Amino acid sequence: MSAKDAPPPLPEPLLVEVADSHTHLDLQSGTVEEALVKAAAVGVTTVVQVGCDVKGSQWAAETAAAHEHVHAAVALHPNEAPRIVLGDPDGWSRQGARPGGGEAALDDALGEIDRLAALPYVRGVGETGLDFFRTGPEGIAAQERSFRAHIEIAKRHGKALVIHDREAHADVLRVLDEEGAPERTVFHCYSGDAAMAEICAAKGYYMSFAGNVTFKNAQHLRDALAVAPLELVLVETDAPFLTPAPYRGRPNAPYLIPVTLRAMAEVRGIEENEMAEAIAVNTARAFDY
Repeated sequence: MSAKDAPPPLPEPLLVEVADSHTHLDLQSGTVEEALVKAAAVGVTTVVQVGCDVKGSQWAAETAAAHEHVHAAVALHPNEAPRIVLGDPDGWSRQGARPGGGEAALDDALGEIDRLAALPYVRGVGETGLDFFRTGPEGIAAQERSFRAHIEIAKRHGKALVIHDREAHADVLRVLDEEGAPERTVFHCYSGDAAMAEICAAKGYYMSFAGNVTFKNAQHLRDALAVAPLELVLVETDAPFLTPAPYRGRPNAPYLIPVTLRAMAEVRGIEENEMAEAIAVNTARAFDY
């Protein structure tokens, strides 16, 4: 194993227990149990496992049912909706190459997300939203239709809405306004600037910061974190992606939350324990556990 592929070392444990508000254990190496033990050893005692397609959402629900400190979020990722409707000849997603199933296939998939969202250990509907980075103009209609359906599902079941917003800030905010956002809405891997953070704050949306808040080229994220109300701030890994500096490019996992949290406390100019206490309370409130 090269150094680049090696898991980063365990950070110093946090003194206040916190949650990883967004992770993908199914994409990480090792077992769920190993990941949870490692995370708990550094004070990360709760994780929100997030589904991105029907199979992943079913797995998230099953994993949350089996583990007391795992909560599930279920959804069709914004890039998944167009693949269901139009097909995925490249097999980019984990399903492999598949033909388009049209609107009926999207209806079926949304029906399964709706069924899963009713389960008690499913605490969120997401990640859903819009992604104009990977999906071209031909897929936008399917993305937006799927996003609106997820908003309705989240509201009907009283679950948090977990937003994926990539290069689509204005449109995500517009759809939330048009549909009426759920009471608890979380911008996962917050990617906007300080001006957008002020809009989110005014609407009571949670902003969850990932390891990229530590990247040299991410000053706009630190500026957003500086103005976000502390009671609306969460922390996440989005593991195995977005590993915080100085381990960028190596595999991420929930046990690396302390690295990001300490960087966030520095941006805010507060003690890490104060940051951790706020995040622990906020995450439990956002996901109603």
